Amino acid sequence: MPTTQREERTLLGHDGFALVAPSHHPAIASLPAEELRALATRLRTEHAKLRDLIREGKRARRGKGEARAAAGAEAGKATRRKQVYAAALKRVNKRFEELTHERRRAEHRAALKAALARRQAQRAQHPSSGFGARDGMRSKASGKGARGVHGARIGSVSAQNRRAQAARDG
Repeated sequence: MPTTQREERTLLGHDGFALVAPSHHPAIASLPAEELRALATRLRTEHAKLRDLIREGKRARRGKGEARAAAGAEAGKATRRKQVYAAALKRVNKRFEELTHERRRAEHRAALKAALARRQAQRAQHPSSGFGARDGMRSKASGKGARGVHGARIGSVSAQNRRAQAARDG
């Protein structure tokens, strides 16, 4: 149930409201992360105290706890005070998440700018498009190896036949 600041002041008193007051809008926007963390810790401790007080009162009303806990715990007022601290803690956590999101967003933006700078600093690559029709026909390398007669032996068979014929004729 949402409560106004005036209701919070009457429920919590001066000291309690002084703890909750920085969690409201104009003040919470100006708090740095360290102070937000400290405020959240203080709010959690107060919330836990009231939670424990309410639990003890419920136990006492059921007959399981000490009788003085039942008398000391005003159930409705303590529950409302606990809700005020819970709402303040919720505002602080939300603001802390916003700060974290802004920080991560700035880091991401810086990383993207660095990547863009690296990309722009690279030399442009223009690979060859390969063989085209305007280049004319191209010769294919033969897949056959160098076979045949060795150059030094060319004509040796012919010379041998010529000498053999001359010997027969002569």
